Amino acid sequence: MSIHPTAVIDPKAELDGSVIVGPYAVIGADVRIGAESRIEAHAVVSGPTTIGRRNQISSFATVGGPPQDLKYKGEPTELIIGDDNLIREYASIHRGTVDGGGKTVIGDSNLLMAYTHVAHDCLIGNRVILANVATLAGHVEVQDHASIGGLVAVHQFCRIGKFSYIGGVSGISLDVPPYVILAGTRNRTRISGINKIGLRRNGYDRETIANLENAFRIIFRTPELLMKEALEQARSEYPDCPEVQYLVRFFEESKRGVVKRTED
Repeated sequence: MSIHPTAVIDPKAELDGSVIVGPYAVIGADVRIGAESRIEAHAVVSGPTTIGRRNQISSFATVGGPPQDLKYKGEPTELIIGDDNLIREYASIHRGTVDGGGKTVIGDSNLLMAYTHVAHDCLIGNRVILANVATLAGHVEVQDHASIGGLVAVHQFCRIGKFSYIGGVSGISLDVPPYVILAGTRNRTRISGINKIGLRRNGYDRETIANLENAFRIIFRTPELLMKEALEQARSEYPDCPEVQYLVRFFEESKRGVVKRTED
């Protein structure tokens, strides 16, 4: 273990022997940090927090702090972070609340750029990108491989579907469907199409992407169909395409409603 002499580590913290802790970092009680992780200068990690292997927490990041929720009264909620995450400068990640299940959870291989914020009870999957100053309110779910641009604000309880791409300075107040590209302010959000580049980079074949594009046209650009009818048509036309079936289920399972506006 390599710990700078100016770092402050609570005796109740548990650090693997390969963890590196930089100057003036502060690690509180009930923090567990896995092998080959690195806590850089001036970072603060509070508990209860569990951090997996090979994570890097950059300078001045605040990880595991109490939730910004007026109902929170100091209950022992927690933050759980998986493996291979990069958390950059001044990022903040808060623990859960009792009403929200008690946990904020971040998966594996995610990139949280500078000044990003993950509020209480958020659930972030794997290989998610949050660009600079992206802000998640409480109880937000971000599914695998989603990319959220800089200065994006996401309303509490929203879901961000997998492989979606949200352009910078967007305001998100409804669920964002999987596989789509979206941008715009809160009242003028636009979905422009399927995230073909992201899907290709992750190994999706042409047939699957074409199926998603056709399903997109049915759901978003067939004005003569009611949404329920459009979803049923997409489901019935592509019964053997798991991605289309997942897209349809995402709409059906939404509690807040799904962004539906598209470009003309």
